[in-house]
Parts: sequence; C-alpha cells; structure tokens
Amino acid sequence: MGCMAKGLREAWGSSEAEPELDEKKRRITGLHILLTYRCIFECDHCFVWSSPDSQGTMTLSFIKRILEEAEEAGINQIYFEGGEAFLYYPILVKAVEEAVDKNFWVGLTANCYWATSKEDALLWLAPFKGISRLELSGDPYHGKVEDTRYGVAAARELGIPVSIISIGPPSGPKEIEGVKVGYYDLMCKGRAVELAPDLDKIPVEELNRCPSEDFNDPGRVHIDPYGWVFMCQGITIGNINEKRLSDILKDYDPHHHSIIAPLMEGGPIKLVKRYSLPHEETYADACELCYRSRLLLREEFPDILAPDQVYGISSN
Repeated sequence: MGCMAKGLREAWGSSEAEPELDEKKRRITGLHILLTYRCIFECDHCFVWSSPDSQGTMTLSFIKRILEEAEEAGINQIYFEGGEAFLYYPILVKAVEEAVDKNFWVGLTANCYWATSKEDALLWLAPFKGISRLELSGDPYHGKVEDTRYGVAAARELGIPVSIISIGPPSGPKEIEGVKVGYYDLMCKGRAVELAPDLDKIPVEELNRCPSEDFNDPGRVHIDPYGWVFMCQGITIGNINEKRLSDILKDYDPHHHSIIAPLMEGGPIKLVKRYSLPHEETYADACELCYRSRLLLREEFPDILAPDQVYGISSN
C-alpha cells in the first residue's frame, strides 16, 4: 500500500482561520462495503471502472474483520455493494447473515442480472429476508429499468423493503411492480468522464461547491477490497490494513485534508487554484473537474487519491 504518512492529516497551506471542529456533527454511522470491483457489466457511467475483468474482491474473513471494527467504531448501518456483489453469492449470503446477527441495519445493492424470472429471483433473494433495504438498479447503461421487475416482485413477496435506482433522465416508467423508480443525475467521475464531451457545459468558475458530498457531516464512508476508506470514490482518509477503522474515523479532520479541505472551501475550482492545475474553461459538472484534477494530483498524493481501480488502472 505504501506509507500513509504523507497527507492524511497534512495541512494544505491555507493562511485563513480554521473553522472549529464539530465532532458530534461529524459522527459517522454508515459503512458501505464494496465486496468486489468486479461486475457482469462494464457500464459507461460507472464511478469505479467496474468490469468483468476488474480485480479486487473481499474474503469472508476480511468482511468479518470489517464488521468487528465497524461495531467498535459505532457504525450501525451496513451496505453491501460493488461492482456486483451477487457475483460472489455464497460470500455475500454469509456476510449479510453475519451483519444481521450483529444487529446492524443492513442494505444491499444489486443490478438484477440474476433475476431472470420471478421464480428464480425468489431463490436468489430468500437468504436476505432479514435485511432492511434492497436497492435494485436498472438504467440504459446496463439494460433498462424494466429489467428490475422480477427482482422487485420477488422482494415484495418475501417482505424485503425494496427500492429502484436509475441513472439518467426520468423518461422511463414511474414505477415497477408498484415500486416508485428513483431517477438520479449522471455524475462525471470514474469511467463517466468519457461521457462528458457529449454533455452540456458549465463555466469553470461556477463549479465552486461539491454537489454530492457533505465532507463535514458525511454520515457514511466506503471501504473497498484493498482496505481503503474513502469519503467519495478516490478520496481516501485511511486504510484499515494500516490503522483501525475507529481510529481512522476519529482522526478524520476535513479541514486539514489535502484534497477535501479545498473542496469544502470552494469546490473543484478551489482545488484547481490551490494546486495551480491546468484546466479548461467549461466542464460537464463539478465531478468532472474534480476527477480530472485529482488525476493530475495522484503522483503528489498517492495515499489519498487511491485506489488505482477508481482511476481506471486495474493493477494494484
């Protein structure tokens, strides 16, 4: 992994007065576990460059360790996701069972490739009757929203609370099997930056806030198969192979984080100006400018702008 000494609490050089830390407000209670980066699809909009060839999958023993450290850290909500976690079905079943037994609120995200009929979907979902939320994704980047229908029907029959996620304009059906479809905007980070040239543009000076993350009150963090803990895909705050999760969360100080601090102060354009980065005059959204800027900064902050997978590099 390399030495973590450079940067996790490295000041980024602001001469302005630092805001007081509000530890109570910053309490993190949710943990999203990326069981694998591998996926049956290779979607154009994927944050983390997932594909059938992606490397990085958690072992059951590693997941058990994460759950133990999550308990210690005061986490009470666990989400399992990927990639596509259903590709490692026996491990997923056991991991969810362990989390439910520890009285976590448990959520699960999947893309429904396995739900080829309602009868089959009932078999796939039966072991998850104890979870608190199942989120099924379907959109033009990997089929269509209607592809969730068997999974939704099976979840409802099993009494599993279910919701539907779709990326793109809300031009599809409003509901599937009686469940409302949640439509969300595309964010140009990860592989999705390749879609940016075909999208409408925004003047760079207007990209002065992060529209998707509250770094001072994040509520949740993600952890990947390599142990990286990150606030947003590719912006890490530590690695549990080098430091316990409880200590990582306790030591998290966004006002002294080399990447997060300027983003909090003035969004991606502040990050560009802080490090005098070359840039264009317009971008598709704040995520595109942030992501492209981080690509330029990876050599300077290798233990913050990680892992390689999130930046389109498959080897780790």
